[in-house]
Amino acid sequence: MELWYTEKHSDNVGITMKATKTLFSGQSQYQKLDIIETLEFGRMMLLDGLVMVTERDEFIYHDMITHPALFTHPNPKKVLVIGGGDGGSIREIMKHPEVELAVLCEIDGLVIEKSIELLPSMASEIDGTNPRVKLHVDDGLAYIRDHQKEFDIILVDSTDPIGPAVGLFEENFYHLVFAALKDDGIMIAQSESPFYHAEIQKDMYRNLRAVFPIVEMYQAFIPTYPSGFWSFAFSSKTYHPTRDFDHDRAKNRKFKTRYYNEDLHRGAFMLPTFARDNIAE
Repeated sequence: MELWYTEKHSDNVGITMKATKTLFSGQSQYQKLDIIETLEFGRMMLLDGLVMVTERDEFIYHDMITHPALFTHPNPKKVLVIGGGDGGSIREIMKHPEVELAVLCEIDGLVIEKSIELLPSMASEIDGTNPRVKLHVDDGLAYIRDHQKEFDIILVDSTDPIGPAVGLFEENFYHLVFAALKDDGIMIAQSESPFYHAEIQKDMYRNLRAVFPIVEMYQAFIPTYPSGFWSFAFSSKTYHPTRDFDHDRAKNRKFKTRYYNEDLHRGAFMLPTFARDNIAE
């Protein structure tokens, strides 16, 4: 008997792929976690039945949630990741030698534990051996309330706005993030698919613009996410993602990236008309 995994992206459309085995299946305090082996995309993490990351295409998401902010901020020394328990965002942050400390605040310790065990290519920097990385198993909202004006960059590496992630899309949360950033801080948040999640995006970008003076959307193409067309919100107190982008530093980076590059950085902010219109002020 063949084993297939299917995720519905709407009532009428979904993605399906052949799986070979289940590596882990369990229920935490917050959500159901599964890690399965697939033929096309390697190991895949699911939360409440939805694809979070796969070994084959995770580099796209993790490149794009991290490097645009890190190459725009002129001196990012302290970075916070809210969510991101698979460790991929921390792995990319650690490629930047100027970062002195990266804090991972993940609400679900089971995600961290099983990522270290079963997704080592992503979790290589969250196994407790890197002194530049600190782990906190905690609610992101509670954590940032206690850390005012502390971070240069905050990345909201969240799931969809359901379950424990609902509060991470609300205006009150963005006020807390704003307060936890230094005076020239940047926040990046994944902001769903412009193709399928228009209403979520309208609310999200309205909430962001009520708090941050600079808010821009940028895009990436991630095969296993709904529609394959994904977006991120760049929200900043001071720096603009294209006008203040350090092109030379990005071009002369001392590490390899498989998706991000200095030309793509600018191009990612050039949106198709329907996506631009959807979040227009």
